Amino acid sequence: MQGHLHEIDVRSILQLVEIGQRTGELFVEAFGNTASSSGWSDRNTKVSTSTPHHSWFVFFLNGQIIHATHLESGIKRLQDYLQRYHLAVDGDFLSQSALASVHAPEYGYLWALLENGLLTPAQGRSIIRSLTYETLFDLLSLHQGTFVFEMGSPLAPQLTTLEISPMILTIMKQIQEWKQFHPLIQSPDQRLAEGNLSALPGQVPSETLKVLEKWADGSHSLRRIARYFNSDILTLTRTLYPAVKAGVFHVLPPDTSFSLSPVPTLIPVEDDRPPRIVCIDDSAPLRKTVESQLNYWGYEVTSLGNPLKALSLLFELKPDLILCDIAMPTLNGYELCGMLRQSTAFRQIPIVMLTGKEGFTDRMLARMVGATDYLTKPFGPQELMMLVEKYVGPGHADRCEPDTLLRADLKEQLGN
Repeated sequence: MQGHLHEIDVRSILQLVEIGQRTGELFVEAFGNTASSSGWSDRNTKVSTSTPHHSWFVFFLNGQIIHATHLESGIKRLQDYLQRYHLAVDGDFLSQSALASVHAPEYGYLWALLENGLLTPAQGRSIIRSLTYETLFDLLSLHQGTFVFEMGSPLAPQLTTLEISPMILTIMKQIQEWKQFHPLIQSPDQRLAEGNLSALPGQVPSETLKVLEKWADGSHSLRRIARYFNSDILTLTRTLYPAVKAGVFHVLPPDTSFSLSPVPTLIPVEDDRPPRIVCIDDSAPLRKTVESQLNYWGYEVTSLGNPLKALSLLFELKPDLILCDIAMPTLNGYELCGMLRQSTAFRQIPIVMLTGKEGFTDRMLARMVGATDYLTKPFGPQELMMLVEKYVGPGHADRCEPDTLLRADLKEQLGN
């Protein structure tokens, strides 16, 4: 079962899973706003689109939920919840868990804590319940996006299972009540900042505000503060709202790394050269086709067949867009993308994975390593052109020939 959320909403999907007592995984993907449908704000700036994608997994056993997670948050949510129990576990310890998987890292890490006696089963169940409620609050608020549900083996081992209908009922009521805070507060990812503390409204307990002052530094979101208070987002915001309305606190825009609708980052583009694209694929015919088409449309394109050599050459080429095959020898596309995302030079560069597979697991893995998008092979010229224009805008029809010195240097280094 797969489709778009404007055709069937998350609530209906969950109810179908419950009624059918299904076991498997639900993958939901949403896309943030951009400055325009083409991804461009004007001819000299382009919108960075590497961060506004958001993905979630919900795991089921016989129509009940085992766990639900927001992929981009990694273990950050879990670390926030561990503060309830005065635990601060470093990444080295967490990486030792054999249960930690690419699509449910916080679940594996939680089990590592349980196995080492740092958490009790009751505490673990409480955290899973909180993580699941938080995830479903976001999912049930979504109106745009795509989903895929695949039946299969359940996430194992199971610590608890949660009934779907009671959670839907509770969360839908919370979402309706949440709307009363608009327009002052619109997103749980908005950050709290100190305002005029002398304007303290009488209906807000002063003790609560004194504690909140600690987190009102402009870097902590309402959602993170709710975790610290061992509270749900609605209860916290209900308490905060009079103080925000009175100006005691201000709410700032969300952190674009984790917001559902992040503010696009604008990156200057040199208007004296066409967009530069690098295609990395071990198939010579595909490289030749992509290079020919992109050159025809006015882009500066270099195709590379060796992923190891490409890794070093990319720092010299400084591309505006990278097209990268997934299945390659010596270094696959996931590994290459993950390595590039570790460098500040490639944090904001769009990386599109070229794959011959339609499976949602491949899409999920691409997201996990920081890929911006994916393109399924075989693809036609129009599909390629639409994707390239989406991320770097149109080519330069009147451009001069590509830099011959750069091309010669690349041939010498690659030996072809």
